[in-house]
Amino acid sequence: MSDIMSYLFETNAIRFCEENKPFWYTSGKIGPYFINTHFVYGNEKDAVELLSFIDDALSDKLTLPEKVFQKVLTQYNTNEIYKNVIDTMKKYIEDNINVTEIDYISGGERRDWFFSNIIAYLLDKPHISIYKDLGTVVSDSKFENYQVVTSLDNKKVLHVADLITVASSYIRAWIPAIKNLNATICWSCVVVDRMQGGKDKIEAEGIKSLSLVQVDSNLFQKANDLGIINEAQVKMLNDFYKNPDETMRQFLINHPEFLENSLKADEKTQKRAKLLVEGNLYNL
Repeated sequence: MSDIMSYLFETNAIRFCEENKPFWYTSGKIGPYFINTHFVYGNEKDAVELLSFIDDALSDKLTLPEKVFQKVLTQYNTNEIYKNVIDTMKKYIEDNINVTEIDYISGGERRDWFFSNIIAYLLDKPHISIYKDLGTVVSDSKFENYQVVTSLDNKKVLHVADLITVASSYIRAWIPAIKNLNATICWSCVVVDRMQGGKDKIEAEGIKSLSLVQVDSNLFQKANDLGIINEAQVKMLNDFYKNPDETMRQFLINHPEFLENSLKADEKTQKRAKLLVEGNLYNL
């Protein structure tokens, strides 16, 4: 999967922080890297455009899957990076799952659709588009026919996603939505596993968890070998991988100016810094 790692770097899908300048996450926590897996759609510009297209078309949930499919099919046929990522994912699925057992492919709003729609087409499986409100639309593999259904008669589903972190979307939305259709997610395949417990959570639900790339010491070493990060950054990344909260807690203790400056920074940074302080997220 070294090619996929290289694409993550080439498209800036994974970015590492500068020394002593961790990223602010939406939760109010901080960390040494940031991942936008959907950038392997080819590049940031095309990925952002597809997200905007989805947002604009969300008002018609029934026809949206076909519209998204046409976009990703065109990208698959014209962008080498995206095509290679999708072809690698398809082969990985075929090597690790008996594809004849898969009845449906599912993907959740919104970034999953960068990958699930085209995989459904290539594996010739019908697709379930899951919305955040747990609504679903079922399409055939060519996205020519689509409908809202109430039951899928105990069918087996492969969920395809961009990323798994702590599996909150799976637990909150994707698994319940498929259960509501009287079907079961039996497998999950993602481009990136952030190795933060999501795999264990969905496996506890009886789901086999597959990922093309894991965010671990191998990924950090690859970035170091390519000259993207230095040894000091590698150390922080490895420490964060082993114990994220304690690593960032010690960073904040050793660099009090980081939090002080963040509380005086732009509005978005201030908001996240206040979440950290008010929630005492690192027991400072």
